[in-house]
Amino acid sequence: MAGIHFEFEDFKQLLRLNIGIADRLDENRAESFTILYCDFSSQKDDRVAKALEKILRTSDTIANNSADYFFVLPYTDKYGAEIVKKLFDDFFGNFINSFLISYPSDGENADELIGVLQTSVKHFCKKDLDYLDSLK
Repeated sequence: MAGIHFEFEDFKQLLRLNIGIADRLDENRAESFTILYCDFSSQKDDRVAKALEKILRTSDTIANNSADYFFVLPYTDKYGAEIVKKLFDDFFGNFINSFLISYPSDGENADELIGVLQTSVKHFCKKDLDYLDSLK
C-alpha cells in the first residue's frame, strides 16, 4: 500500500477534484473526505517514505511542501483520520504534530478548506503555513 504523491502546487486542484467526486457520489453530505496535515520535520526522509508506504491506502493522496505533508483521505471521517495519525505516531515512536479537517463540515470549497487548515495549524500546532496563501 502507498498513497499517490502529487506536486504541492497541485494541492488546491486535488482538493477540487475530491470535492467534485464527493458532491457527485455522497448525497447525504457526510464527512466525505478528511485532510490530515503532519509535520515530519523531525523525521528522516527515508523513514517518512517507509511510513507512507506502510500506512497509506492506494486511494489516499499526498502533497508536501518540504516536511509539511498534506494527506487527502477519501471516504474517511475525522475518527478514521485519527487512526491514520496514530499509526504515524506509532511508526515513528513519538507524537507527530498534526491537524485534521473534513469536507464539507470545515469548508465548502478548496479556498475555505485551505484557510481553515492554515488558521488551525497556526493556532493549535504553533506553525505558520503562510506558503498556502500562494494556492488561494
